[in-house]
Amino acid sequence: MTMPAPTPPFAPFPGPLAAGVAAAYDPPVMEARRWIAGRSFPADRPLLNLSQAAPVDPPPEALRRAIAEAALSEPQAHLYGPVLGLPALREEIAAQWSAAYGGAISPEDVAVTPGCNQAFCALMATIAGPGDAVLLPTPWYFNHKMWLDITGVEARPLPCDGALVPILEEAEARMAGVKAIVLITPNNPTGAEYPAGVVEAFAALARRHGAMLVIDETYRDFDSREGAPHSLFQDPDWRDTVVHLYSFSKAYRLTGHRVGAAIASPARLAQAEKFLDTVTICPSQLGQFAALYGLQHLSGFVAEQRAEILARRAVVEGEFRQALPDWELMGAGAYFAWARHPFAQSSAELARTLVEAQSLLLLPGTMFTPADDPLGAASFRIAFANADGEGLRTMLARLAAFTAEQGARA
Repeated sequence: MTMPAPTPPFAPFPGPLAAGVAAAYDPPVMEARRWIAGRSFPADRPLLNLSQAAPVDPPPEALRRAIAEAALSEPQAHLYGPVLGLPALREEIAAQWSAAYGGAISPEDVAVTPGCNQAFCALMATIAGPGDAVLLPTPWYFNHKMWLDITGVEARPLPCDGALVPILEEAEARMAGVKAIVLITPNNPTGAEYPAGVVEAFAALARRHGAMLVIDETYRDFDSREGAPHSLFQDPDWRDTVVHLYSFSKAYRLTGHRVGAAIASPARLAQAEKFLDTVTICPSQLGQFAALYGLQHLSGFVAEQRAEILARRAVVEGEFRQALPDWELMGAGAYFAWARHPFAQSSAELARTLVEAQSLLLLPGTMFTPADDPLGAASFRIAFANADGEGLRTMLARLAAFTAEQGARA
């Protein structure tokens, strides 16, 4: 039931080691990769890797051509650019987000960042510091937890209900010293889509306590609902309370180009600019040209990707219970499913056994929960971004075989 242990210092460790870095645990995806490093798998049972939520296919050809053209013909593509991003991209994001959410977002409210993780770090650096607290619903996204640990901010767990939606009353009871509430919807790691009313109630809670609501919508392009998922930007005073985060990595397959975005008040972005200028100076210029092209020309491609992901979700939701009657599918959406297993052993142990027994790589729930949360030991995250319907049925069959084998041993 424990989190992965921090990497022990070398003996002797070569020089000082900052306490926050030492306290943070190893990056879980990198840890899982070590479980399969150097291994070979049977030809009739090749590795099925459902550990990472990122597309492995390259961007569509039209986008690759646009990137190549920018590299050849845009001198600016090879120079430093504005710390908060290309003006044309900020304008496009402001216009499209205003239309999508039915609110008023200006280019000055937008910052382009080197990926969504850095958007989180940069904006959180303006909100909370050592001794402060931030509410993270559990299961949490491990990189959010790692950044808070590194910077000396308390990551205060916020329980979720049976549908894996954070509980407002539990948040109210935990607000002492809290500078921000973090929501991810659709959620990583559970796939849960938070109802609009829940999101808006958390914004109101944050406002009452003088805190910020940081809402990460990295997977908004794969939300199963039509229309705006919430009305936060329709509030004329949203800038006082809301920070919105987004990633271009998923919908446009730009993972290696590292392009994300943050929407917040210009005053807060001016403070985040200090962080961004210190860490990266500016976002990738080629990545920004790619993101701008995608927003302006690839709405059809994004719609196709959404339809495919929704089809995969339908396979999981439609066939999970029949294939695995002893398991519980607690959540599914966007790139993820969250499932409770029926075994006495912890998922941390079972995850390694699944690699050996079924050539199946899943991340254990312990990588997403506090050490004392029994849900982590009882659960797995299933990332199906790179598994089609056939691959997901193969996963279900392998889990069923593993379950039968474990039952036979018992």
